[in-house]
Amino acid sequence: MRLDEQTRRDFPILERIVNGHPLVYLDSAASSQKPRTVIEAMSQYYARSHANVHRSIHTLGEEATELYEAARDRVHRFIGAASREEVVFTRGTTDGINLLAEALGRTLGPGDEILITELEHHSNIVPWQMAARDRGAIVRAVPLTREGLLDLDAVDRLLGPRTRVFAFAHVSNVLGTITPVARLAERARRAGAVTVVDGAQAAPHLPLDMSALQCDFYVFSAHKMLGPTGIGVLWGRRAALEALEPARGGGEMIKEVWIDRARWNDLPWRFEPGTPPIAEAVGLMAAVEYLEKLGMEQVAEHERTLARQTVEQLGAIPGVTVFGPPATVERGAVVAFGVEGLHPHDVAALLDEQGIAVRAGHHCAQPLMRWCGVVGTARASFSVYSSPEEVSLLSHAVASLRSHL
Repeated sequence: MRLDEQTRRDFPILERIVNGHPLVYLDSAASSQKPRTVIEAMSQYYARSHANVHRSIHTLGEEATELYEAARDRVHRFIGAASREEVVFTRGTTDGINLLAEALGRTLGPGDEILITELEHHSNIVPWQMAARDRGAIVRAVPLTREGLLDLDAVDRLLGPRTRVFAFAHVSNVLGTITPVARLAERARRAGAVTVVDGAQAAPHLPLDMSALQCDFYVFSAHKMLGPTGIGVLWGRRAALEALEPARGGGEMIKEVWIDRARWNDLPWRFEPGTPPIAEAVGLMAAVEYLEKLGMEQVAEHERTLARQTVEQLGAIPGVTVFGPPATVERGAVVAFGVEGLHPHDVAALLDEQGIAVRAGHHCAQPLMRWCGVVGTARASFSVYSSPEEVSLLSHAVASLRSHL
């Protein structure tokens, strides 16, 4: 049985009718839909176990703390972390990168360099620009090849003695390009640079093993991997986390406070000030359990097949341009495309009339749009519930759009 045939009944929103058509949801890269198990886990938490965590000794407080920390344990196993203390909960990928940019930015000096790539989401560009501006550092970018892959020769040229941070996406949110994380991390390590990997488009779709990736930090969001909004994960090698000075202060992240100084808490809590997203952690735990039952190898193969089908079918339509690696190159679960003579927003609006939800715009990746030579694209993206039939519906609908010119 195909993966989508196993899963679709678990997602109540997929029963919706949109503009007189059954919903075809192809915008999972922006935010995935949620299975009943995630919705019910969060509802059950609020109905039976809600209290603040860590500080209370009453029953509800202990239950909430157990659930919150159980979520950390589940994530620790899911990503192949060496220890649970390496898992820090954040508000999402953007928040995790900002946390790192704030903390690592303090270590920068004039003339130091931060290396990113032309693939990056704004969330992995702007925080580094801010850190560089405040310290007199410089941001450089690895260019792309004609196929939309990283120019690995340029990586070696750009990684120099002043490179302090190399921040890059595991999977591009536009082109679907999968970067060779372990190879890039090894090159950065030789140059003495810290690696920060944006895993927002990888964690929902690919098996992860932090020990194999060999990076220093890895960040991702729950809401793209069947979980709730408002929570994400920052993983860091223990030594790398220990070397970071907390960038944000408040309750929970301290052991002792005096008027003129404070002593930080142990890992990971020193990076989690204030009341954490407890219900969201419960939802994330349920999402991870759901994905683990499916098996991430099966998830990856299902979505690879859909991406390849989409590239082939859309690429065969006259007047349609597909951006990124060709169908013969393994890519993530996103396909960006343009229709000649139609603005991407018009493409999305016309598809929505047929119940098909795709993304349109610059996808928070304007430097990459300039590389593509366009102001924006339409984008189809997939998850465990997406089906080959939906890809065919998309292709037929896109083929009909030229009639609107």
